[in-house]
Amino acid sequence: MKRIAIAIDSLAGGGAEKIVLTLAAELKRLGHAPHLLVLTPHCEYQLPADIPVHFCFDESQKQSDSIWRVSRSVEEVKRWVSEIEAEYGLFDLFLSNLDKTNLLFTQANLSPLFCIVHNSIEEELKRQLKLGPLAYFNMLRAKKSLNGQHLVTVSKGIEREIIACQRISPQSIRTIYNPFDLKDIRGRADELNQAIPDGDFIIHVGRVAKQKRHDILFAALAKMKHQLPLVLLCSNPKKAMKLANKYGVADRIICPGFQANPFPWIKKARLLALSSDYEGLPTVLLESLICGTPVVSTDCPHGPNEILTGPLADFLSPRRDVDQLSEKMDAALGDYPNMEDIALFEHIEIEKIAKTYLALI
Repeated sequence: MKRIAIAIDSLAGGGAEKIVLTLAAELKRLGHAPHLLVLTPHCEYQLPADIPVHFCFDESQKQSDSIWRVSRSVEEVKRWVSEIEAEYGLFDLFLSNLDKTNLLFTQANLSPLFCIVHNSIEEELKRQLKLGPLAYFNMLRAKKSLNGQHLVTVSKGIEREIIACQRISPQSIRTIYNPFDLKDIRGRADELNQAIPDGDFIIHVGRVAKQKRHDILFAALAKMKHQLPLVLLCSNPKKAMKLANKYGVADRIICPGFQANPFPWIKKARLLALSSDYEGLPTVLLESLICGTPVVSTDCPHGPNEILTGPLADFLSPRRDVDQLSEKMDAALGDYPNMEDIALFEHIEIEKIAKTYLALI
């Protein structure tokens, strides 16, 4: 039995957080002892009853990675991990996820440590630069903390980007795709949910953030020949509706809020759309295909072109191209290729991925 610490900033309702919970559950099923080490107690997902969850900071300590506080936070992390290990035993492996955790765990010199990169580093930095030099510098600090570390990327595209750009010089780098429990997803997709609307609809799953480009999605929706409603599964419906009003599609938007089980919604949809500027390996694309629901996505860095291959590649749209996205959504609603033989499915099977992580020990 191996004891594995899976660390992350929070358990807010994002893709990385969902992947962390999925991996922990599978490691537990395989007879190991995963622990969730969560920096702040912001949780939208239900906490697992059979896996220890540890929190380091309280809600008031949101700036734990700020330049004037980071040294103290690193010492707190060291004490926190030492206390957990004193109670449960030493960890055989640390898996660190997201910027704040990567920054603190690398400086705490925890070992053996692997940092998991969930997004395009270069695209994230470009986005932060638009927010000003301070925002850019703070993110750059976190990215630079990956120098000399063992990295795991969730897509080949991220791995290639890191090697090509040479902004970071890792000690090692490899790709391990995110784990998906295909049987569980399909089973949960069959659960009844009376809140799901009758009739056809398109769906988008993801937080309302500039990266996700809801503006492009709404503009494309307005141009579509198929005037279907759009269901948004997000945790900030008011922000989404304000933007939808701007693009004249508010009357076609349905916002039920964050859903702990989005799969019945995805399965019932005619189409899932992704309009992002950048990703890592977009979880929702794979989940939709697993549920048998067609997808259209921007061909953004990284992940969509590793998922939508062969005939499905026709449903990749150039980034920020409203006309192309609109046309491809209309085309997908008319005719869509067979989704049973997705090449990537064999590389994301949950037990295979869990055993790949165990092989890092």
